[in-house]
Amino acid sequence: MIHKEGYATIAIVVVFVAIVNYLAVKFLSDYVWLELLLQLGSLFLLFLVLQFFRNPKRKVIENEYVVLSPADGKVVTIEETEEPEFFKDKRIQVSIFMSVWDVHANRWPIAGKVTYFRHHQGKYLMAAHPKSSTLNERTTIAVKTEKGFEIMFRQIAGIMARRIVAPVNEGDTAKQGQQFGFIKFGSRVDMFFPLGTKIRVNVGDKVKGGLDIIADVEKK
Repeated sequence: MIHKEGYATIAIVVVFVAIVNYLAVKFLSDYVWLELLLQLGSLFLLFLVLQFFRNPKRKVIENEYVVLSPADGKVVTIEETEEPEFFKDKRIQVSIFMSVWDVHANRWPIAGKVTYFRHHQGKYLMAAHPKSSTLNERTTIAVKTEKGFEIMFRQIAGIMARRIVAPVNEGDTAKQGQQFGFIKFGSRVDMFFPLGTKIRVNVGDKVKGGLDIIADVEKK
């Protein structure tokens, strides 16, 4: 399956590939190697775009006692940090880096109510940059379960990611494992947990959105 966010981009790339191949055949027939190089390059570009916007079906098993991964990618940070925007206290931060090879649909990590949502304009530093969490374009979302456990997470644009999709409003109902947004062309998701939360992943782990467990839900 292809994610709906990719339809327009794919259409543009298809037209571009068709034009490149037409021009290559028309004007470069005497330069076979160059004609072939352009054709293969344009087809590889189409392949990259198609795989980037893939949206595989997943069977999500809801579990109120765990926090599921909101994204596909690699765990790059697990540390105690100060969260100044919403909680305004110390939290455990878990960051997931999404490469261009990962599925880029984002999923609700827990079920509950959206208690906070903000979209921030910003820069496009590399997602691995320490300050990208507060300087880059990003959305900040907090969700609280019926039992009062609350987490916050951010979709962060990277050097290539130029559009964050998150049609979310405060008061919305989050359904664990269901898609809520998309980030185009590589970036990062940061999660913020209460101190003492049992984190179930390690730095370097590969995770899949809606399938892998990031942490246990704190029991109130």
